[in-house]
Amino acid sequence: MKKLYGTTVPIVTPFDEEGRVDVESLKKLTDHVIDNGLSCLYPCGTTGEMLLLSVEERKLVSETVVKQAAGRVPVFVHAGAMTLADTLELAKHAVEIGADGIGVVTPSYFKVSDDALVAYYTQIAKSVPEDFSVYLYAIPQNAVNDINVSVAEHVAAACPNVVGLKYSYPNMSLLQKFMLVRDETFSVLVGPDDLFHVVCAAGGDGTVSGNAQVIPEHYAALWAAIQSGDNVKARELQRKTNVLNNILCEKNNIAAYKVVLREEGVIQTAHLRAPMEEFTKEEEETLMKALREHHYREV
Repeated sequence: MKKLYGTTVPIVTPFDEEGRVDVESLKKLTDHVIDNGLSCLYPCGTTGEMLLLSVEERKLVSETVVKQAAGRVPVFVHAGAMTLADTLELAKHAVEIGADGIGVVTPSYFKVSDDALVAYYTQIAKSVPEDFSVYLYAIPQNAVNDINVSVAEHVAAACPNVVGLKYSYPNMSLLQKFMLVRDETFSVLVGPDDLFHVVCAAGGDGTVSGNAQVIPEHYAALWAAIQSGDNVKARELQRKTNVLNNILCEKNNIAAYKVVLREEGVIQTAHLRAPMEEFTKEEEETLMKALREHHYREV
């Protein structure tokens, strides 16, 4: 079963002037990520505004990315939704279109018990083929529910195709405990990408970084340094990405990503799905000025 590694990119969902999914821009974005040396694609994640898309829109995004990637890099579709029925439908669809696996965020808004989480993930994992990879996904600051080590262990024991976890809260102690699940073969990726280098040094498999689609050359170079064991170079590159990421995430990171990608001709518009807030013209100019002052294209 395939696993995520290196820099996995939760790509944005481009929209056209009428607010529809912009398929041609999505194809260009897919090529942009792959051509710049990043490792894996993760459509319909948080950065893709997934909970603001319909099930049919999410299917369109997933189909487009899988087809455009054409096996050049692994594509894991994020299938987590507000209802279990929609999650199961999106998981089934990911299998049908030839995705390499899925990620599934915890249930959102309503607080549930650990037993309910185990049952939830077990049902989803067993709804897809035994050799189809599934990642747990926790982002407790957004979703309310969290995944602890006990939950991960119980799900991993019940479902061999649950191969790992994306954890999007900066807790290095907990991240290292997840790395011990299933005799240290459980794949762990970190959401806060300022921890990319240190998580890999501790035994993790990489990061899931929205920032990477905007500054891909930095993340490709950082992953190369990590793989080669050049910790001095990796530390230097990590610090540079941290500075740039702080600029990109100062107000609304998804809006910032779309502005830069539009300015560079990768996507056509910087529109977001309501009620998300777009940048004003002044905010766009401030963002681009700050990035240029920090030489964001120079590695």
